[in-house]
Amino acid sequence: MSRTLRRDQIPEPVVEIVQKLRDAGFRAWVVGGCLRDLLLGKEVSDWDIATSALPKDVKGVFRRVIPTGIEHGTVTVLYAGGAYELTTLRGEGAYSDGRRPDEVFFVDDIGEDLARRDFTVNAIAFDPTEGILVDPYGGLEDLDRRVIRAVGEPAERFGEDGLRVLRAARFVATLEFELDPATEAAIGGQLDTFAKVSKERVRDEWLKTMKAKRPSRAFEAMRRTGILGVTCPTLLEQVGCEQNQWHNHDVWGHTMETLDASDGKAIDRIAALLHDIGKPETRAHSDKTNDWTFYNHERVGAKMADRWLRKYRFSNEERTDVVHLIRHHLICYSPKWSDAAVRRFLRRVGADHVGRLLALGRADAIGKGRPVDEEMKALAELEGRIEAVLAAGAALSTRDLLVNGKDVMERLGVPGGPVIGRVLGALLDQVTEDPALNDRDRLLAIIDDLGPAELRALQESREGKP
Repeated sequence: MSRTLRRDQIPEPVVEIVQKLRDAGFRAWVVGGCLRDLLLGKEVSDWDIATSALPKDVKGVFRRVIPTGIEHGTVTVLYAGGAYELTTLRGEGAYSDGRRPDEVFFVDDIGEDLARRDFTVNAIAFDPTEGILVDPYGGLEDLDRRVIRAVGEPAERFGEDGLRVLRAARFVATLEFELDPATEAAIGGQLDTFAKVSKERVRDEWLKTMKAKRPSRAFEAMRRTGILGVTCPTLLEQVGCEQNQWHNHDVWGHTMETLDASDGKAIDRIAALLHDIGKPETRAHSDKTNDWTFYNHERVGAKMADRWLRKYRFSNEERTDVVHLIRHHLICYSPKWSDAAVRRFLRRVGADHVGRLLALGRADAIGKGRPVDEEMKALAELEGRIEAVLAAGAALSTRDLLVNGKDVMERLGVPGGPVIGRVLGALLDQVTEDPALNDRDRLLAIIDDLGPAELRALQESREGKP
């Protein structure tokens, strides 16, 4: 990793912004995560600039300025087709609530501004007009050593903002760094401060963590330091929870392997993390097989995950998706399945979710820590059969039937009510078994043939079919 930067490594609009501020009598530096990532050779999309100019001064230099965080000295400059965040150099007072400073005051020394930052690798500044790197806390060396180290005294940094302990764990995963021993040791003493952090901020950090190549690195750090005991203690029950003969890991090890093997959206990795959350509660020993069983762990786990997701303010859509994936993650496919069985499976899990569910199934298999060629082959076969069902246009919901609720009301001579949906559900059951029945005349004939006893049973049914 290079310890120097050139002006041409910074986008020209950023350099021009810094130069315009300099021409107006102010100083400005590229700072924070964008500079860290640039030094690491990573792609940078958002550029942050720290400046000695006050927000009112920035407005005097640039034509289009949006006051995005004016109380903290932050504005967004719209320039050359891009948006760039500029923040006035600042210091901070005490953090009485462990979440935000009681006081923010502006300074004119870049060193004072860097002193308030969380980790040394984020406390570096670069003036592209002079080509000078400012690194008062050894961030460049820590980048070389691939270490996350707090600026100054770790306990003080973590005591100021409780979220920083979770950010430390996240950076362990997203940067693939290690925690500095003194920094890691200070986390446990600041968990009370961390507990004050809003659930929304914790959720956002978890979702950012899921973008890492190996999110397990962060969750292992959370486990070691006690962070996980504050956010999701039920996951800790997986540690040392022995599994059956088909696994080479305890439930925690399996979960970590599954998490890293999963891909796709961040929310799908949340599902991978929580997919076996119900196992410790459902574990029982079978005298018959002399092995551990986990009956209904997918149902129990779905309910547990739902409670946790609600608590941490995940959106209704995210929560519904995760709970659905957990509820159905146990894919017990056999080549002996009939085509109707494949259609029933697809109806149960939903065509919109089946791709994500199969991806979770593959990750779940890899997470067992043993050769899983046969399981992968079976999942690939199931995927192929599902594709064939979808290509054939099989009816998977009552909307796909060639009759509708109006037809049912006319044939039965009833005004409506729950029985209509139940009749349609019964028709869908028959079409699932025999797709040739999805013919309008044949379906109408089936409705006409409903006898009093069958109709009464449908009327009295407590649970209609979808």
